[in-house]
Amino acid sequence: MHSLWSFALGFLPQIITIAPSRSFEGACHHFELNLSGVLLNGTTHYPANTTVAITTPQSSINATDLPAFCRLELVVTTNATAGSTALTEVWLPDDWNGRLLTVGNGGLSGGVNVADLGNLAVKQGFAGVSTNTGHDSHPGDGSWGGPHNDNAIIDFSFRALHLSVITSKQIVKTYYQRHIKKSYYIGCSTGGRQGLKEVQQFPDDFDGVVGSPANWMTHLLGWSLHVNQQVQPITSPSFMSTNLWTDVIAPEVLRQCDALDGLTDGLINDPRICTFRPETLTCRPNQNRSTCLTSPQIFALHHIYSDYFEANQKYVFGRYYPGGEDVYWGGYASDTPFSIAVDYFRFFVLNDTSFNVADYNGKVLDIAIELNVGGFDAVNPDVSAFVGQEHNGKVIHYAGWADQLISAGDSIHYYEAVHRFMTENTELDIENFYRLFLVGGMQHCVGGLGATSFGAAGDAQPALSHDARYNVLSAIVRWVEEGAAPDNFTAAHYRGGHAAQGVDFTRPICKYPLSVRYVGGDPNSADSFECALLT
Repeated sequence: MHSLWSFALGFLPQIITIAPSRSFEGACHHFELNLSGVLLNGTTHYPANTTVAITTPQSSINATDLPAFCRLELVVTTNATAGSTALTEVWLPDDWNGRLLTVGNGGLSGGVNVADLGNLAVKQGFAGVSTNTGHDSHPGDGSWGGPHNDNAIIDFSFRALHLSVITSKQIVKTYYQRHIKKSYYIGCSTGGRQGLKEVQQFPDDFDGVVGSPANWMTHLLGWSLHVNQQVQPITSPSFMSTNLWTDVIAPEVLRQCDALDGLTDGLINDPRICTFRPETLTCRPNQNRSTCLTSPQIFALHHIYSDYFEANQKYVFGRYYPGGEDVYWGGYASDTPFSIAVDYFRFFVLNDTSFNVADYNGKVLDIAIELNVGGFDAVNPDVSAFVGQEHNGKVIHYAGWADQLISAGDSIHYYEAVHRFMTENTELDIENFYRLFLVGGMQHCVGGLGATSFGAAGDAQPALSHDARYNVLSAIVRWVEEGAAPDNFTAAHYRGGHAAQGVDFTRPICKYPLSVRYVGGDPNSADSFECALLT
């Protein structure tokens, strides 16, 4: 058993000083730090519209359209006794809006998220914070977790981010010589999990949290290997090539389901209205096998498009929903084991480097659930401390219906768990603090066949505007600071996936449990759709 919770938080912030200066550039270059457990590694001031080209194991940015800002590179001690540290960056725009925005990570990331620091934080006037979570690695590599690297594991789980936020709040306040109005968070995947972990464990860190979370890590990574097992290895009779997914399965899904929302447009806005029957693709005698599916392949599809239950009928995780077939092969229904899940069970759970996809079963999952290594799971439905009257925090949760790495069913499951718990145990109305938005055709975090640009984490393409109707970050600020909760968003799909090529079409993103429905008019305009209950 891992005894990770025995590690104490390594330090508490004490004193920060900033050398006097007549300009932000001077203030940046002469910034001095006298803070126990924190080392200032570097300061760089970037003038407006200069080239900002930075790469980390998490992300990269190469931009010439950012406002002037100061980049502070820090080393934060996370456990003084063990000597563990995390790299943290704080980006401070000259034209500051008075708010702090922390951005999350992805996968098993060991790198600062410079892309979101630039594209989401400083570009919209926020002071931005990000951490490498206490280690250096590619997001798909989990070898750093073993053997029994408890400090790195707990840093990744929550400690590096939490201590970075505490430190950064003092730095920002001192740098600008002003109080921070409000503190916000945005992240997707692991970043979404980090946000919910903060809501549940450190409710005072943020006032508003936005994210699309991989919050049930034990179950999610078990589900990923469960799907792997349905089609792998490549020699399996149930294996389906990318051509079968894109040229055979995808067209049949659209044939059965596309028009159910009132419009035949090559997009399934809400797959809950679709009951996909793969049997229609069954190979007939003498039929070309590249245009149909065999019985083992049909059987595999039934598992892939069904919620995952253990043998004892205990719910584990959601499913793939109809509408993401163009990317499901690139997700778990591929010829390659999902490396994050394999490394998680190898290095975090079992400490067995020989573990592979074929070794996964319900007993392995039960061990992972019992250990909950590092406290990765962020599934506590009791968010009272964050959303209660004393703190009054807000959560905007979004997920893509076509996400190839996290079933949207997980988002629904957690939202409903919070709804049930808070209704049974408090007098609070979930509508006043937590809203879920499910995005038609949206893949993992960004992109896809649908209208998916609305200021979400990781999206290099901008929202249609910074207005709260189009931008999820503006919406959380408006909700927290003005009390105006979002009911829907208008998102854009750009031609070729690039805003510079213009808007292809727009769609509403509806508040769960409502569904997008075409009511008539220009099919490329969000005004031609409504948000309505499923019928």
